Amino acid sequence: MGIQAITAAALAKKVIRQEPLFILDVRNEDEFKDWKVEGKNVEIINKPYFEMLDGVEEILDQIPSDKEVLVVCAKEGSSQFVADMLAEATGGDYLYLQGGMKTWSEHIEPVKVADLSDGGELYQFVRIGKGCLSYAVLSDGEAVLIDPVRLTDAFAAFLEEKQVVLKYAIDTHLHADHISGGRELAERFGASYLLPSADAGSVTFSYDPLEDGRTLTVGRASIDIQAMYSPGHTIGSTSFIVDNQYLFTGDILFVDSIGRPDLAGKAEDWVGDLRETLYRRYANLDRNLIVLPAHFSKKEELDENGRVMAKLDELYARNQGLNIEEEGAFRKKVTENLPPQPNSYETIRQTNMGQAAPSEEEKTEMEIGPNRCAVS
Repeated sequence: MGIQAITAAALAKKVIRQEPLFILDVRNEDEFKDWKVEGKNVEIINKPYFEMLDGVEEILDQIPSDKEVLVVCAKEGSSQFVADMLAEATGGDYLYLQGGMKTWSEHIEPVKVADLSDGGELYQFVRIGKGCLSYAVLSDGEAVLIDPVRLTDAFAAFLEEKQVVLKYAIDTHLHADHISGGRELAERFGASYLLPSADAGSVTFSYDPLEDGRTLTVGRASIDIQAMYSPGHTIGSTSFIVDNQYLFTGDILFVDSIGRPDLAGKAEDWVGDLRETLYRRYANLDRNLIVLPAHFSKKEELDENGRVMAKLDELYARNQGLNIEEEGAFRKKVTENLPPQPNSYETIRQTNMGQAAPSEEEKTEMEIGPNRCAVS
C-alpha cells in the first residue's frame, strides 16, 4: 500500500493501449480547462491542490476503488503530496505523474504506421500531451524526418536504434505552436534542412529551399517524397506524397478539422489560398491516399494502434471543413470565432526563424498547453 511514480512514457502507453485509468488533476481550474490528459478509457476530475491542504476526505467518494488512480499536477510535488494523503486515508495504492504535466507535454511516442515499398518503413512520432505529430521515412539505412519537434534526443535515439543515417530534416511550414527541431537535427547529423522558401523570408540561417514539384528520394529503393505547394495555413505550406500512398498535410488538413490561416496575422489574405488547397489541389488527388497530419486535437483521432491517420476520401465525406460549398460561408468559418492563439506563438515563430534564442526552460514554458493550429 502506498504511492508510486509513473513516467510520462508509461502513461502514454496506457493511453494508447486504451487501458482504464482514473485521474485526479490537482492543478488550478483554468490550467485544467486549458489542457489535460485525455484518452478513450480515461476518466478525469479536477480538484485544485490548495483545496485539499487540510485533507482529502471530501473527495474520497469520487475516487474509484476498482481502477488505477493517478494524481497529476504541474511539476510533480503537489500530486505526490495528494497521492500520499489518499493512500493514508484509504490504505490503497496510488500513482503520481513523475515530473508532472511538464513531462507529459514533452513525451514523444514512436508508432509504426506501415511498411513501404521495397523494405521501407514509415513511423509517426506522437507527442501525445501536445498533439504534435512528426514522421520518419526509412529505407536502406537512410532516414528522412518530417516536422520533427525540438525534443531532438528522442529522434536521435530512434535513428540510432534503427541504425539509419539522416538524409533530410524537413518542415512542412514555419511552425507557430511549437519549436522545430529540424535545423538542430540536420546540423547534428550532417543532413540537409529543408524549409519552404515562401515561409523563410525572415530566417537568419541557411537552408535548402523546398519548392513545389521537388522530389526527394530515400534509400537505394528510391522511395519518392514529392513536394506539393499547398498554402493556406502559412503562405509557404507544403504537402508531401510519400511512396504514392501517403499524403503528409502539415497543418493544412487534419483528421477532424482544417488549418487556421491567422497565426501570422494574415487570415484575410490566406483564407483564399486555404480554400484553393483544400477544394482544388487536394480534391484532384487520388482519394485513396492516406492523410498524415502534423497535429491532432482529440483523443478520438487516435486509432486502436495509437496512430492518427485517415483516407482522403473519408475526410471529404465527414470533415466539416471540406464540405462548406459556399465560399463566403467558408471564409466566415475560418476567420471568425477562432480558438485562442497558441501560447507564445509569435515568440515561437521568431525562434523558428532564428530571430530569438530562448533558454530550455523558456522553451518548455512557451510550449505548455495544447496545440491550436486547427480552425476548431
